[in-house]
Amino acid sequence: MPETGAGGYPPSILNPGTLAAPLPRPQGTAAPSGPVTAAAPAGRGVAILAPLTGANAERGQALVRAAQLALDAAGSPPLDVRDTAGTPEGAAAAATAAIAAGDGMIIGPLTTAETAAVAGPARRAGVPVLAFTSDPAQAQPGVWPLGLTPAQQVRRMVGAVLTRGKNRFAALLPQTDFGTAMGTALTQAAAAAGVPAPDVRFYEGGNEAISAAVRDLSGYASRRGPLDAEIKAARARHDAEGRRIAADLSRQSVSAASFDALLLADTGDRLAWLSTFLPYYDIGPDSVRVLGPALWAAPGTRAGAEITGAWFAAPDPAARAAFTEAYSAKFGTPAPGLADFAYDAASIARVLAPGEGYSQAALCRPEGFAGSDGLLGLQPDGTVRRGLALFEIQRGGPAMIEPAPDNMSAPGV
Repeated sequence: MPETGAGGYPPSILNPGTLAAPLPRPQGTAAPSGPVTAAAPAGRGVAILAPLTGANAERGQALVRAAQLALDAAGSPPLDVRDTAGTPEGAAAAATAAIAAGDGMIIGPLTTAETAAVAGPARRAGVPVLAFTSDPAQAQPGVWPLGLTPAQQVRRMVGAVLTRGKNRFAALLPQTDFGTAMGTALTQAAAAAGVPAPDVRFYEGGNEAISAAVRDLSGYASRRGPLDAEIKAARARHDAEGRRIAADLSRQSVSAASFDALLLADTGDRLAWLSTFLPYYDIGPDSVRVLGPALWAAPGTRAGAEITGAWFAAPDPAARAAFTEAYSAKFGTPAPGLADFAYDAASIARVLAPGEGYSQAALCRPEGFAGSDGLLGLQPDGTVRRGLALFEIQRGGPAMIEPAPDNMSAPGV
């Protein structure tokens, strides 16, 4: 899975208070490399594992700053900053050192490989991990990937589709890790909703492969074949009546596809080509709702694609405003992608430290947390539920058609 964030969307804070004030640290100075005490600790310290050296050092500095921003409040736990050097070995060493120092929670690391390296020592020590990866394969009891995942997006869209009376799903996906994850998410969401299993197809290659996949999934031959045969027979009469019959038949529409919601996951040129094949094989917006990834929020990912009316689920951009403003005011630069995850993880630590601490029961509280990208809830199995908004691609660009839910029991969370 690519190490992507929430697509440049919003953060708010995780407890019912106001946004934490920025840390009193001079603008532009480097993030510290050792323990940082924000206030008299009300609970065990929290370690942030970030790449402060190596190729991702700039991103690592931003992650630390976001965590500091969240913890600059009375009663916050001390922040222990540990460098992973951007490697699995560095991450494992940083985690071991943090555990030895007595830290009660780990936030980070950044990547899938680093998270996998940290999971073992953290679980053996009973120290929870709130990682920044979006790889759902890293989810396990005690380890929560905070990145926006296919399962979160698909669950929200399936819930919205079902409220519109549609319940027959299909998917046409690239043969990639991301496509596979989207297909798995759709199968799981349909099973959870108690609707028929989706027809999930994969393709790889160029336009011919995409065309063949659309044709096959749509059942084009069986849907249009009989009508084409009647038209051919009418024309074979070679008379006026035959031409009239053929013309009348040509105006008839074919039967609808066997599905009424279609999940796609491609972007760029392949999405553009795929979108031209849908109407050609009689998959139209009147009968089939097209669904896609949050990646479609970025104009470049859907350039040239005719997917007006398609839906995707993503955080509401307005929710991130308070975090963005506070981060920019303190550090003089916009908050980069993934910084919201560090802010949320540190805010969870700040919320829980004065009470029962970082137990699984506290982390998995039923009401969840009001995160900077909207509602999120940590589940006992390591998965994360998110309250996402629903967007429709219109002529002027994506428009929010359903707000993000504000409670964990809402459909699609």
